[in-house]
Amino acid sequence: MENIKTWHDSHKASSTFGQKLADSVASGMGSWRFIVIQTIIVILWMAFNVIALVYHWDVYPFILLNLVFSTQAAYAAPIIMMAQNRQSQRDRVQADSDYNTNVAAKREIEELMKRLDAIEFDKLDKIIRILEKMQ
Repeated sequence: MENIKTWHDSHKASSTFGQKLADSVASGMGSWRFIVIQTIIVILWMAFNVIALVYHWDVYPFILLNLVFSTQAAYAAPIIMMAQNRQSQRDRVQADSDYNTNVAAKREIEELMKRLDAIEFDKLDKIIRILEKMQ
């Protein structure tokens, strides 16, 4: 039996490593898990630097933490944009697939209507012949 792929399977299989990476990074950064983990890291960072007994590696106002966030934002923005562009591309592929399916269904329905019309005309012709014979 032939393995028929959906448009999504075909689209996913044609993705490059970079595209898959961008999708997974954007998916991860757009999750509650990421927000919770990052919040915990920030709280720990600040707590360790405020109450550190010996060594403060990033004293208040936490300039190193700001630098880390700026770097993260600088990389996250284009990666998320790549993922959004891929989502737009997936949406276009799905819309094209849906359109082609609808066109094929329309053709099939039109063909069925022609067949039903032919059957109906054939039946009407038979009824008329029977009525003519009865007269």
